[in-house]
Amino acid sequence: MIHLRCPSEKAAETPIHTYSVEKTLPNVFCKLTELPGKFSMGGAVSAGEDNDDLIDNLKEAQYIRTESVEQAFRAIDRGDYYLEGYRDNAYKDLAWKHGNIHLSAPCIYSEVMEALKLQPGLSFLNLGSGTGYLSTMVGLILGPFGINHGIELHSDVVEYAKEKLESFIKYSDSFDKFEFCEPAFVVGNCLEIASDSHQYDRIYCGAGVQKDHENYMKILLKVGGILVMPIEDQLTQILRTGQNTWESKNILAVSFAPLVQPNRNDNGKHDTVGLPPCAVRNLQDLARIYIRRTLRNFINEEMKAKGIAQKAPPKRKRRRCRRRRINTYVFVGNQLIPQPVDSEEDERMEDDNKEEEDKDHSEALKPEEPPRNLLREKIMSLPLPESLKAYLTYYREK
Repeated sequence: MIHLRCPSEKAAETPIHTYSVEKTLPNVFCKLTELPGKFSMGGAVSAGEDNDDLIDNLKEAQYIRTESVEQAFRAIDRGDYYLEGYRDNAYKDLAWKHGNIHLSAPCIYSEVMEALKLQPGLSFLNLGSGTGYLSTMVGLILGPFGINHGIELHSDVVEYAKEKLESFIKYSDSFDKFEFCEPAFVVGNCLEIASDSHQYDRIYCGAGVQKDHENYMKILLKVGGILVMPIEDQLTQILRTGQNTWESKNILAVSFAPLVQPNRNDNGKHDTVGLPPCAVRNLQDLARIYIRRTLRNFINEEMKAKGIAQKAPPKRKRRRCRRRRINTYVFVGNQLIPQPVDSEEDERMEDDNKEEEDKDHSEALKPEEPPRNLLREKIMSLPLPESLKAYLTYYREK
């Protein structure tokens, strides 16, 4: 059994302490230390040099297990959701918090995405939607006919999430590679959702749920739906099997900050929060969806007929670390101290590493061609008015 010291999502104001739990996973070891004012969490997987490298590590540790989840993680660069000056930590398996802005560790998000068992066309509710990072990844799987709602306690975080969403839609090439269910965010306490609100196929809560609120969460779920939430220090998957029946399964031992209790108004009652409406798409929007789908399919068929494989963006090679063998020990006082001894094999490995680094450096100096956005090129080549082309491209920047 591998011992995994598990991630914590508790509030930054908590005293210094370390949590330790067990989970059977191959080749992973995770250690957590929480510091006042800032999370410092040792990852369950190695740090990556970039987003793709991080995803490779999550796959290797079996946190990401399905192709749809992998594609969503690769399409959304985690670093884009960090504030300037903090991006260096984006590809470590660490939780991050700055003021009200918070991102869970990548291993937590990947377990959540897998446990939700997302499919196109489903409805999703994110309780504590934060930066919108998770909701945006979910939207890539739900597709244009899903429902993607989020509720967040802090208004400044909702504004931050909307800015990041707008940036993704306007500038990311990933937007043109998927059919997207755009998230809609509202400000409010998720424990104050109006009693007549609609139910959802999939729900995730990003804060610790007290036992008293378990049934409140379950009622928001449709029959046959899946709810994932941390309760009693366990990330739990709950399947609603009937009107009054549920099945629960513990996924991972965790420690989250608890849900903030709602304040009462002057009348001694709670204010209710209305969730976004489940709006039906208009004909103009439907036409855009199907035109883009048709063009995308045409491009794929055209490339297949020409025998051209779609290339993935180039990835940086991992740098191999030199490991020196320990084969001698020295007594110093009462201590037994291992001493590394170089061997011919070590020297050869060091030379190989140097050659690889020199090669990688020379390749990095070559100017890289930006990846082609074939869908955009096809739209812009159509004999259509410029205003219609802009609409079909969602008014995206080049």
